[in-house]
Amino acid sequence: MPSLVLDIALPADRLLAVYQGRANRILIKSREGTSVSLPAHHLRPFLTSAGVFGSFELQFADGRLVSLRRLE
Repeated sequence: MPSLVLDIALPADRLLAVYQGRANRILIKSREGTSVSLPAHHLRPFLTSAGVFGSFELQFADGRLVSLRRLE
């Protein structure tokens, strides 16, 4: 299954637009250089009071997200 590695550093104030309804997608560039438009709700499990930070593996099939997990 194809996958991409995403290094995400989104402070809480940047995510505020999502929760105010002004945005619903996050544009992230993978380590491989591919731009990914990710629906913001997929980041909720990883959200802390500081925001979302870390490296993540995004697996997809037929252009659709299959899983998103934090890398150790």
